[in-house]
This record gives sequence, C-alpha cells and structure tokens, in this order.
Amino acid sequence: MFVENLERGFYRLIRDDRCLLLVNFDVDAICACRILQQLFKNDNMIYTLVPVQGIQDMVRAFEDNCEEIKNVIFINCGGILDLVELLQPTESVIFYILDSHRPYDLCNIYSEDQVRILGKIDEDDEIPDYNDVFRDDSSGEDETDEELTSDEFQRKKRRLNEEDIIKRAERRKWSENRATILFNYMQYSYYGKSSAMLIFEMAWSMSKDNLDMVWWAIVGSTEQSILGKVESRLSVLEEGSLQAHVSRLTHKQGGDVDKQEQQQQSTVKITYDKDLLLVLYRHWTVEASLRHSVPTAVSLRLWSVRGEQRLKELLAEMGLPLAQSKQRFSAMDLTLRQEFRQMVEKLAGKYKVDTVIGTSFSLQYGYRFKYCASDIVYAMLALMESSSTEKLPQCCFLDALDCLSRTKKDILESGIEKAKLMFSSIFKTAQGILQMKQIRSAGSFLYIIIPEGSADNHVFAHPYPLMMLAQFTLKAYVDSSKSRRAPEWPLVASSIDNAEKGTCLMVGIPPVCEDQPRSLFGRAFEQVAKNTNSYTEADYFDTTIIRLKIEERPKFLDALAALLV
Repeated sequence: MFVENLERGFYRLIRDDRCLLLVNFDVDAICACRILQQLFKNDNMIYTLVPVQGIQDMVRAFEDNCEEIKNVIFINCGGILDLVELLQPTESVIFYILDSHRPYDLCNIYSEDQVRILGKIDEDDEIPDYNDVFRDDSSGEDETDEELTSDEFQRKKRRLNEEDIIKRAERRKWSENRATILFNYMQYSYYGKSSAMLIFEMAWSMSKDNLDMVWWAIVGSTEQSILGKVESRLSVLEEGSLQAHVSRLTHKQGGDVDKQEQQQQSTVKITYDKDLLLVLYRHWTVEASLRHSVPTAVSLRLWSVRGEQRLKELLAEMGLPLAQSKQRFSAMDLTLRQEFRQMVEKLAGKYKVDTVIGTSFSLQYGYRFKYCASDIVYAMLALMESSSTEKLPQCCFLDALDCLSRTKKDILESGIEKAKLMFSSIFKTAQGILQMKQIRSAGSFLYIIIPEGSADNHVFAHPYPLMMLAQFTLKAYVDSSKSRRAPEWPLVASSIDNAEKGTCLMVGIPPVCEDQPRSLFGRAFEQVAKNTNSYTEADYFDTTIIRLKIEERPKFLDALAALLV
C-alpha cells in the first residue's frame, strides 16, 4: 500500500526500534540515505546500514540482519520485486519501500500490512485494479482435463451443467484479460521521482530540513537528470521546487534557529544560476571539458579529424589562447575565467552547442570549496564504480557517501580525478567505435560490443560507465546518420564483465526520440532468456542490465532481434 503522509505513516512508526537500511548502489539512493542518516542522528535513532548491489546481496543482507529487526527500509531497491514472497519475513516485520524504479510489483502495491510504499501514486504508473489481477477461487475447477482418465472425463462432462460451463468460460476470459493487463503494465522499465527528493520533502514537512539536506536532494535529483532517467519536463519542475527550498532556507531567520544553525547558514551557500553544462570544467581544462561533454562532442563530431579542427576554430573564435585552454580552469587568467560563459554563449548558435547553456546549483563552503551538483554526481559515480580485486564494492559505496560530507574534500577530489579518467575512457572507446563503424544494426535496434582485450575493459565492467558510453555513442550515431529512422532505434551495449568466468555485461537504452525514457529491454531480456534457455544473471534492480555467458551472446542478440521485429 502507498503511504502519502511520510511523517505519520513512516517516520513516527520507526522511531522506537532499530531499523535496517538496505541501500542500492546509485547516487540518488546514497543521497536519500544521507538525509535519513541526518534525521536519525538528530533523533538519536539506531539503525544498521547495508549497501546492496543486487537482488542476491539484498536477500543475504536481510537474512544476516533480520534478528530483532521490525522495520526494513529499502532505498532504490525492492520495489519491482514481490518482497514478501522473496524474503519470507516473520509477520512482525514491516517493509518500507523508497524506490524510484518502476513499475512496482503489484503484490507490494496491494499488500495490506507488511509492505508500505513511500510516496504517492504517479499519474504515469497506470496501476491495474485489484480485481483485474487478483481473484479468490476456492473451487477445484482448476484441475486439468489431461490428468483424468477417459471414463472419469466422460462422467465429469455429464456432471457439468450449463452454469459450470459459463463459470469456466468466464474464468478463462478473465485469465486472458489478466495476462494482457499484466503485460501492458510491466512492458516498460522506467524511473519515478527521486528518492532523495521524497525524503527531503518529508524532512521539510517535519520542519527538520536544513541547507545540507536540500543540497543532498539536489545531487540526487541531478543524477536522475544528467543520466536521462526522467523526462526533461520533470527535471525542470524539480529544479523549480528545489530553488524555492534553497531560497527559503537561505533567508530563514527567527528565534527557532539556534546559534549553530545560524553559523552553518553563514558559511554554507547554495546558489542557482546560469551555468555551462560542461563536464567538470571548473576542475579540468577547457579543451578537455569541451571534448568530453556529450553535447559539444556530438555537435562538433570530435571523434573525427574535422571535429578536432572545429574545436580549435571554436577556441580561436572565442578568443581563448590554446595555451590557456590547455591549462586547468582555476589557473587560467582571471578575466578569461570570468568571461568564459559569455564566450561560449556568443558562439553557441553558430557551432550548434546551445544545449550546454543552462542553469545549475552550486555549493560554496569557505573559500576553496565550490562545486556544482553535477561535479558531485560524477565524482560519486566514479568512486562507486571503481571496485576491483583490491577494493571491495562496499568500500567504494562508503567513499561515494563521504563525497556528500563537506569535511571529506580529499575524497571528493579523488572522485573528480577518477571521473576524468572515466570520461577519457568513454570518449576514447566511443571514438574507436564510431571511426571503425562498429555500431551494428539488428533491424529493430542497434548494438555495440566492446572487444575483449581493450585497455579500458575494466571501466566498462561496471553498469554506469557502460550506460554512459551507450548514451554517448547512440547520440553521436543519430547525429551523424543519414537514416531518418535512426532517432527511433534503441541501443544495446555489451562488454566483458569477468574474463576468468567468461561473463559479459549487457545494458539496453531507449531511443533518443523518447523524451519520456521508457525502456522495453527489461522484459525483452527476460523473454529472450526463456526462449533461448540462456543462463542470464538478472541480479540488478534495473532490469535493463544483465550478465550472461560470452559464448551465448551472439545467440542472445539474434533471439532479441527476432523478438523485437
């Protein structure tokens, strides 16, 4: 069932008992978790935090920590699964789901007691009525005729009167209708409102919000926007709402604000202003930022020789000396730094890079701590996806969580450096794919396979870098393709996950023409796995990401092409 009043239907109910927090590996989930941690700290609440990368992690974490736990909070995980069936909890345990993945499992939605979904029903969810998908049948009419002998079947046939025949026909019709309704409901995978935003709004309704919390909500919402998880209309609405909260908290005064809070407000400053949506440009060189930002790389076609010339032409026309453009932005001449945005705005129309002109939130703390929200998102993504044989995923999760702390600047800087390497790998790999024309068409979709032995294979053994590579490559392909149908094609990207085990990672992204980013690959992958009897590991909470055996990949892609014709 849905809980609309989060304070009354969630927060007050969990205050007196230890909570178990199961948090998915994504930036929005980490931001939501950080806001909850702050609330728990203020109210002296006891909790256990366990990061979970996939379904098996979640099951293991619940089994290991379920003793004496009455409340389990799932952050960006669990919503698309029948949790009661999967985890088999005792009757006293209550599951609270805070999950931006859609569609929700119907058993969670219609659970009366044990499962509570935090937030309102989205207009886009189109949840089926209970009676259309659930039916209480106590009669034994489901016994199949195949199990009966011929004599028994004849006797049963004689026994059936007209009323029974009508009932069976109705039941069959209801079952067929149910299958259609369920297919339509579960056909697409997509994302709903940011979880960090929902928890921040709860803190606001309880009058326990502050500037730190609104900043964490901004970072969570920004991740959804820059990774294309939600449609641009929703991102704009969220930005407006967050701007109002920033303004309110910045000008908050009065007797209810204690001395410590006033001191914090005087040192922490969040601004919402015109900005250039270029990757990490304040922490990188202008040339590198222009090269690795998707809008400029695509518009200038920087994967080609002609594109490189256009980039130099743009810098020259801006009046930015080559030596200055190759220096770290913070080391450039002060006048050039101050005028950089106006330089880009002036030539944006001519070079078709208008989309880099926008607005963004920035956080300033002291003199040397100034970051925009996208800087934090990229740093967190890079840290979170940097697990290796030497570093466990849980340690990477905690590093990403520390990025949200103003006192851990060294970890944030380390994340930014890792993000630069990640973007360099993405650009270099995309450049190779585009130059070598390695984007293949399967008729109804495009696909790319990163060859084994590539120097950057370790980067694309993680879902988010592979997804960002797929988005960049698809946009570049559509922009340079002569086919009118190119904007309508989705794309599948695959790379080596574990060479020793012989497994690969596969992600599917929707076409660029879809402003409402709904992907059909989740259900399609599931169906193809059944059709081909392939061993796939659909362990991620995002159903458009799977693992499978490398030798089964060609067969899998062929079957996917046949299914999506």
